[in-house]
Amino acid sequence: QLPLVQSGGGLVQTGGSLNLSCVSSKPTFSSYSMGWFRQAPGKEREFVASIMWSGTSTDYADSVKGRFTISRDNAKNTVYLQMNNLRPEDTAVYYCAAKYYRPSYSKEDYDYWGQGTQVTVSS
Repeated sequence: QLPLVQSGGGLVQTGGSLNLSCVSSKPTFSSYSMGWFRQAPGKEREFVASIMWSGTSTDYADSVKGRFTISRDNAKNTVYLQMNNLRPEDTAVYYCAAKYYRPSYSKEDYDYWGQGTQVTVSS
């Protein structure tokens, strides 16, 4: 098991910034690649960003590239999602997820999930 607890999120105006965090109590966290996904009302959960277990490789959805940054601190068992220049279309519930070894774009490949946190961007 790899419990994941998220924090951050909230309400922000267009162009604003938010930082999401996802922390695990297990030291095995460092063996897992991490992903961030989001789900807007009435839509499928979609890939946002991922980071390799080692932190050496990251990947982003085209819609957030250049605005969002994923990072991790394995000493703190934490992964972050820094979101800048937010847009109303970024409004969604955001989830962190863990997958052993290599990351994936597919939500079905992830084994553990955080509880989700709401991000709302007002226009």
